[in-house]
Amino acid sequence: MKPHGAYNIKKRIKNKEEIIGVSMPITSSKSNIEKIVDKSHFDFISTDSQHSPFNEETLVRFCEYTNDLGIPVNFRIKNTKLTYLIGNILDLGPSGIEVPQVESIDTVKEAVDNFYFPKKGKRSWGGGPKYILHENFNRIQTADWWNSHGVLWMQIESLNSVTSAHKISEIDGVDVISWGPNDLAFDMEMNPNHPLKSDEDCIRHVMKLLLDSDTQLCVRAFKSTDKQKYLDMGIKMILESGLIYT
Repeated sequence: MKPHGAYNIKKRIKNKEEIIGVSMPITSSKSNIEKIVDKSHFDFISTDSQHSPFNEETLVRFCEYTNDLGIPVNFRIKNTKLTYLIGNILDLGPSGIEVPQVESIDTVKEAVDNFYFPKKGKRSWGGGPKYILHENFNRIQTADWWNSHGVLWMQIESLNSVTSAHKISEIDGVDVISWGPNDLAFDMEMNPNHPLKSDEDCIRHVMKLLLDSDTQLCVRAFKSTDKQKYLDMGIKMILESGLIYT
């Protein structure tokens, strides 16, 4: 049986391999998830609560569907200020967490503390993912496995966070810096004299800042042509909208 994708995705991110994900509503049925993943190869599935209704039971069910397929789930939490809930959310089944609208290093450190078990972080013990139960790990082994396999994202959505991307990436435990183009567009419109004038300017700036980092930039693709455009720019990690495949 093919191992769950969570076993190697963090290592592949650190190696800056090409990684493609797809976003789906948290309310997706198992059959709808299967229809989309049958249309292409996806390394992870992302779902959202920042701009969508959310309850814990729905997330548990969504993660059960995707974990049955062996595909890691990345979950965007509702608000930057809710990093203290990351450990509780991880107990529900995701393999990764995305924190939106990250502006301060303090937010990053709080997220790391709540994402990782001791000694790397301060996450409370609630057990490990169901997809590693067959390993029969004890508590310490499970914590060590999680600390070397869980994937933590920080979403940057302002000019300040764009120009500080290297500082975010320097915090041990941050695997991915993800892109928030719409809120970033608002910020650029309010700062017309800033040297970074476009979304592409900002992307290229962050790519330079992360050149020597093992933290990978992930951008969102909303149109069928976006994926190849970003690959041609040298971006290796792309999150496609599931609407492209419906």
